Amino acid sequence: MSNVPVFPAPSLKSRIHGCLLGGSLGDALGYAVEFDSIAGIRQRFGGRGLTGFAQLPEGGVFSDDTQMTLYTVDGLAEALEWANSGVGADVNACLWLAYLRWLATQGEDASPSAPAPQPRWIDGQAVLHHRRHPGKACISGLASGEMGTSARPVNPGSKGCGTVMRSAPFGLVPHIASDAVYKLSADAAALTHGHPSARQSAGTFSLLIHRLVSGEGLKEAAAAVAASARELPDVAAELPERLAAALDLAARGAVSPEELNEALGEGWIAEEALAVGLYAALATLPGGGAGTREEAEGHFREALAVAVNHSGDSDSTASVAGNILGALYGEGCLPEEWLEALEGRDVVRGMAARLVKVTTGED
Repeated sequence: MSNVPVFPAPSLKSRIHGCLLGGSLGDALGYAVEFDSIAGIRQRFGGRGLTGFAQLPEGGVFSDDTQMTLYTVDGLAEALEWANSGVGADVNACLWLAYLRWLATQGEDASPSAPAPQPRWIDGQAVLHHRRHPGKACISGLASGEMGTSARPVNPGSKGCGTVMRSAPFGLVPHIASDAVYKLSADAAALTHGHPSARQSAGTFSLLIHRLVSGEGLKEAAAAVAASARELPDVAAELPERLAAALDLAARGAVSPEELNEALGEGWIAEEALAVGLYAALATLPGGGAGTREEAEGHFREALAVAVNHSGDSDSTASVAGNILGALYGEGCLPEEWLEALEGRDVVRGMAARLVKVTTGED
């Protein structure tokens, strides 16, 4: 049976907003416990762990994962703005300039050899200027002043999850081929991370989002990207291995956080973050898919609880899970009280609206 929900299929606009907001919600929930073990999480929040923002007096405070995702949107939007005006633009150069502007928000200077990007709307949003444990490779790769490429990446040994957690937006751009989605994402990953697994995991995650936005069911899309990962040229073996493990573990349903970490890792590196986030979305999928908006929202809550409550990089794994389900269901799966607790939600919506505008012309 297909896992496409039976309530009306969400519009592209709803999927874009759902994916970006869903990722931000996962990031914010997970950021509260990012550096806690599962034992520490249970001690703070009880046996079920952290399951909602009502348990957090500070509300929904997101991390660099959401910051960099929104800057990915901005880089893509700038390239598409040029294209819509009839002027060709180097997409990866636009993304590099966007990430350099993010670097400045973190109080870091790039090498004098780097260009000085012109400011854009996103740069004036104070909520994005907080320094919230940015990834070391993201900082060092951008600060080098070198524009990394797949052939000559910066940080050639780096395989942290800083590529995966920012790459959902590539899958949200409509009317481009799957190969182009993968290449855009993998090339952008090389701006900060050089290990093949970091680039391939980012590209695979973007392909998953692309398939979901195109209307494919979650199980079908997951199986398809796991299969395509095995066929990648010069594939880093750990990526298809982790994806296969995620699918196998999800077939068992929800397992303990300890079993999750033993099977899939903690999420600090790229293929682990993708595997844990994907597992969380699959393991909590209602039988036959979500038939109502209430079931979709329940699925979102349960998946994020799984993605958050383990000993690992909870903000990145939950961000991935939130991106996945937001792309699958659209905004209809997002709990309203969670959105009300999310800091900067108007900024997230503003960037989603910009992506909708440049891809569809719709306000």
